[in-house]
Amino acid sequence: MRTQVGIIGAGPAGLLLSHLLHLRGISSVVLERRSREYVEKRVRAGVLEQGTVDTLVAAGVGERLRREGLPHHGIELRYGGAGHRIAFERLVPGRAITVYGQQEVVKDLIAARLAAGGDLRFEVEDVAVHDVATDRPYLTFGGGERLDCDVIAGCDGFHGVSRPSVPEGVLTAHERDYPFAWLGVLARVKPSAEELIYAHSERGFALHSMRSPEISRFYLQVPPDTGLADWPDERVWAELAARLETVPGFTLATGEILEKGVTPMRSFVVEPMQYGRLYLAGDAAHIVPPTGAKGLNLAVADVRVLTEALARFYADGSTDLLDGYSAACLRRVWRAQHFSWWMTTLLHTFDSDDAYGRRLQLSHLDYVTSSAAAATTLAENYVGLPFEDGPAPV
Repeated sequence: MRTQVGIIGAGPAGLLLSHLLHLRGISSVVLERRSREYVEKRVRAGVLEQGTVDTLVAAGVGERLRREGLPHHGIELRYGGAGHRIAFERLVPGRAITVYGQQEVVKDLIAARLAAGGDLRFEVEDVAVHDVATDRPYLTFGGGERLDCDVIAGCDGFHGVSRPSVPEGVLTAHERDYPFAWLGVLARVKPSAEELIYAHSERGFALHSMRSPEISRFYLQVPPDTGLADWPDERVWAELAARLETVPGFTLATGEILEKGVTPMRSFVVEPMQYGRLYLAGDAAHIVPPTGAKGLNLAVADVRVLTEALARFYADGSTDLLDGYSAACLRRVWRAQHFSWWMTTLLHTFDSDDAYGRRLQLSHLDYVTSSAAAATTLAENYVGLPFEDGPAPV
């Protein structure tokens, strides 16, 4: 078999790349280790930046997003017994975020690729990367099948095969682990607030979010070694109430818990994001703590850059954009890394004995919620900085 771009991974990065390339007349094959059912039901991020929404709409996969997504024009920072709204409509006019689950984005992209005759292969075992240092890279999979291509895109996540395929010593990894994790809860209950609530307290951080008008999403800061058995439903609701019911008039609605999971908190960046004809995108190249809601959005940003670079390459043979892929992506990646680290350190409880650190946090929260300049910095990073390349690349 032969295609122009071999793509490993059918998450948002791989699927969107395949679709954007299709719109440019560039062929691709997507290889995914998991089943279609698994990737369409895997609950992940649900906050889409303005630029991500614009990209999906321009690519023709935003109809359901526009119909079912929940636009938000602000978030609340809750601490010290009061709530403080960061008003996007005032601080960054014309820009917002949309709550729409990552699994819904994946469903939309799979449907679009299949409708266009795209080659998506699920439950593919033993994918291996070969000869990316040459101009004839190829992939093997399934116990003997071979896919020849011009370029390979590694969109297979942090634990995928793409990044480990690069020879040792070529890539430099930057990492930071945080001394806590997030317990994520999906519940069949109407959201108790119209916008996301980021709550800071001495008991730890909590986040009130949502996935639809009937489904809510919650997160609790927990120790990194937490097991799900430690958190029966009654304890989850009691702790969420203790951390969220801290302002007058707010009552947390409860309901059936559909899903629980523990997510470790880490920051990770690998440089460069390319080697030969192999280009890493999304979680294969970088991980952010979810506090800043940047993971999926960074994957979309990577794919936009790679799409433009490949379109130039196939149009006139130029490799200048491909050569500069990593540098172009990393400018945004490091900005998002800093913002995610900043939000994490601002809102979470660290050493319980560190009274000095707690007072610094409260002082910083007071500054963010009372200074237009500080609030604008939060708002413009949260809704997503404009893309350097302008409108969506379709």
